[in-house]
Amino acid sequence: MNYTRKVMKDIFWLGGNDRRLALFENLYPIPRGISYNAYLVRDEKNTLFDTVDHAVSDLFLENLAQALAGEPLHFVVVQHMEPDHCAALGEVLRRYPEAEVLCSAKAAVMIAQFFAEDFHARIRTVKEGEALETGRHRFRFLMAPMVHWPEVMVSLEEREGILFSADAFGMFGAINGALLRDASALLPEEWDEARRYYTNIVGKYGSQVQALLKKAAGAEIHMICPLHGPVWQAGLPVLLEKYARWSSYAPEEAGALLLYGSVYGHTAAAMELLAAKLTQRGVRTAVYDLSGVHGSYALAEAFRYSHLVLASPTYNAGLFPPVEALIRELQAHNLQKRTVALVENGTWAPVAAKKMAEMFSTMKEMTILSAGVCIRSALREEQVSEVDALADALAASVAQTAKEL
Repeated sequence: MNYTRKVMKDIFWLGGNDRRLALFENLYPIPRGISYNAYLVRDEKNTLFDTVDHAVSDLFLENLAQALAGEPLHFVVVQHMEPDHCAALGEVLRRYPEAEVLCSAKAAVMIAQFFAEDFHARIRTVKEGEALETGRHRFRFLMAPMVHWPEVMVSLEEREGILFSADAFGMFGAINGALLRDASALLPEEWDEARRYYTNIVGKYGSQVQALLKKAAGAEIHMICPLHGPVWQAGLPVLLEKYARWSSYAPEEAGALLLYGSVYGHTAAAMELLAAKLTQRGVRTAVYDLSGVHGSYALAEAFRYSHLVLASPTYNAGLFPPVEALIRELQAHNLQKRTVALVENGTWAPVAAKKMAEMFSTMKEMTILSAGVCIRSALREEQVSEVDALADALAASVAQTAKEL
């Protein structure tokens, strides 16, 4: 059976969905699954853009053969050498011995690292701005290092305005029948997965994403074909605005994200009280217990909200491990431009606020509110005024940010 899908008259999607995989990159939960995309351009010179993961390689190879319909494969453009996009490359080159590989110089090195078979004679490296004429189509190659590996490049079809974008503009989630999507019509839960994909996979490399956006800014782009998620055929300004915001580390929303760890429930109770007081003041608020949520979700929410409240017990003279792990993720993904409030708990020697402040001090443009709360074992009635003061300070700061967004 032919499972290929037409992107347009002579461009075919040859990908597949994996709904069984629990962890993407053996790290990120994907309850909605994941898609692996590859594209064939049927032309005078038939050209394949990337391959797929082992999980869907058999389906992909069948689709490729059916889409070619007995014609030769002339070029394989390797935009990204991560195994979820290159696992089937060796088999493609064995089945189509006339096909020439076009890739960046760094990708050529990686091909030799991933495959024992010597494909060196069939590889042609391309440089920034180099073009490929396939007949009706003309592709311009743009280097996109560290979006999110150093060998990455993207391909701009200049006559139709189609960007083959590698891992950029992808999202978590299998394609549920609708391959061609309008970004302006995405559901909130779909944006959540697009944001979680960007922040965890690409989020560290904001300046490199900004550089790619600048390269693409002068082109007239009507469609974006990423390696994960749907093909974007409409609503591109919405998608590009999201990427511009995420990659500049500007918050999407003025609000407070409360992130805490709690051993026996006392720190959790204080954060629930703070959340209630914030909502009473009209502050949009989200609350996560870091012992019960995967860090990829908390990281994505940190990119979303303007204000963070971190609460931790003092644990072995340091931070409660889930809180420390989350802050390290924020550091590793280069989060910046946020206002932070700190809440600590300690029965005999509270040092959590000091430890958290030290970690946030290593990050760019992070403002720590002077208002905070120090709990001694359990929040006392006389400390409720401190929670009120923190809520007031946060509400005022969030209101100011709302005017600026």
